[in-house]
Amino acid sequence: MTGVQAIVSDHTPSAEAIVSDPSRSAEAIRLLAIAEDLRLSRDLARYAELEGVVLEQVTEDAQLIAALARGPWSALLLALGEAPEEKLTWWIELLRRSYRRLRIVPVTPAASIGLAIHASRLGAFDVLTVPVGRERFTALLSRLRLAASERVLPLLEARPVTIGSIQMVSESPTMIAVYRAIAQAAPSAATVLIIGDSGTGKELVARAVHLQGPRAAAPFVAVNCAAIPENLLESELFGHEKGAFTGAIARKIGRFERAHGGTLFLDEIGDMSLPLQSKILRAIQEREIERVGGSEPIPVNVRLLAATNRDLKAMIGSRQFREDLYYRLAVLTIKLPRLSDRGDDLLVLTTSFLREFGRVYGKSFGGITDRAIQLLRSHDWVGNVRELRNVIERAVLVAEGEVLRASDLPEEWQTEAPSAAPLIGALGTLAEMECRHIQQVLEHTGGQIVEAARILGVHRNTLTRKIREYRL
Repeated sequence: MTGVQAIVSDHTPSAEAIVSDPSRSAEAIRLLAIAEDLRLSRDLARYAELEGVVLEQVTEDAQLIAALARGPWSALLLALGEAPEEKLTWWIELLRRSYRRLRIVPVTPAASIGLAIHASRLGAFDVLTVPVGRERFTALLSRLRLAASERVLPLLEARPVTIGSIQMVSESPTMIAVYRAIAQAAPSAATVLIIGDSGTGKELVARAVHLQGPRAAAPFVAVNCAAIPENLLESELFGHEKGAFTGAIARKIGRFERAHGGTLFLDEIGDMSLPLQSKILRAIQEREIERVGGSEPIPVNVRLLAATNRDLKAMIGSRQFREDLYYRLAVLTIKLPRLSDRGDDLLVLTTSFLREFGRVYGKSFGGITDRAIQLLRSHDWVGNVRELRNVIERAVLVAEGEVLRASDLPEEWQTEAPSAAPLIGALGTLAEMECRHIQQVLEHTGGQIVEAARILGVHRNTLTRKIREYRL
């Protein structure tokens, strides 16, 4: 592959000169393909002629260099042979040193969910499999035309609200009530119940209450009650004595004691069992705890904050949550709105996350396309702000240039476009379908395994094993 090295040599024209922004030449689709397979070459040529698009094919590296100089190209179709993941990584890293906005479409001899995910993470525009049918080819053209028609718009900026070391970004009137509630709750010693769907920022609000209050210099200790197995949660909260149970080889200090003098935050308290709820209630009332296996009461001075995404009043009616504990926790209540109820905060937060992850990954963003905004607004956002944060981090990783484009967002979102077929085609093995479904649910929950396991109807340990198995 010595000839390819010339692609990034000093005499090669700049990326802007060779591969212009396709939105500047939306009237025509021009494809460049590098393929040695005769059948693939014939199929591509026939489909291109039928669809009325320009297609140039090369078979050697030196020819590719000359063809790139005759750009701009709407996309490069890159045929892969053996070890496709390694070859795709090599090609993308090489080509994008000089051709940052060139859309790369790998063509692989066999459908593979692993390659599809790998290509997506590398920022490939699409994946085709051999034999390439005309329907799949026209779907690719539809996506390219849609991408070429995007208009670049400036990012919507907002001034963050700074609370201690925490920055909260919002332009929405629905968040004014949240800021007011934080200001009212922070100076007191009252317990606070924070209510909101998964991913709305309950722990962020709890930290803001802590940092604005008189205990700001003391510890803030957070516990996710849903993430710790029930048989271990009591020991995690109250600690245990040596020999209290099998495996208790030493004394353990629990979260209540670690938070002494500061704030203890119990996240997802609605997932706690009734017996443990009784012990939490006693700890609040008596301001003391007992370690598991211990007999001596231990005084604790903590401010308790709790959060839930569940309807505790309904749970009281079904005898799943103690009414007396509810009223002990809900002395003050802060209710967080869903992301879908926060209006333009969706775009304001998008800008904030683009800046944040741009700094992390050494990239800079100055704009967003109208199509990307449309996709962001039409998404359901089950995982709220947490899901948005994960989506934008992925987009930053795959984006090329300084503009967030629709193609940088998850493939399955592009449902309005006729080309939104799955990367490996409509059909696949049972394992491929399972992998794809798990990936979609994880994206919906913002990567929260407990919530994803609930939606999928499996135990979180089963889901964790599947994630490792499919390398998600």
